[in-house]
Amino acid sequence: MIKREDILSMEYLKKTEFTGCHQGMRYRLEGVTDEEGEKKLRVTVWPEPFNFFTTPAEKKESAEFLFDEDGVVDAVAWMNDRLFLEKEKWENAGDKWDSY
Repeated sequence: MIKREDILSMEYLKKTEFTGCHQGMRYRLEGVTDEEGEKKLRVTVWPEPFNFFTTPAEKKESAEFLFDEDGVVDAVAWMNDRLFLEKEKWENAGDKWDSY
């Protein structure tokens, strides 16, 4: 389970993206500006073994949240939902070195 403490501070997220992994699931949190000009927190998850830029877009799943502390908490909950709902996908992720 990913915990809020696993993600760096809002001050860090304001400056750059944050990446990590947990049990076969890689993730990236980054600040983006939506169509209305509002800053959002975009979270993207994808299966190991490759990084964000090497993994094909169709293997990634994203969601956006408020760019504040509550948004980070919601993002962590969303990532944990992905871990639970797609458990087999993450468990077998490391076996896919030659599938991309």
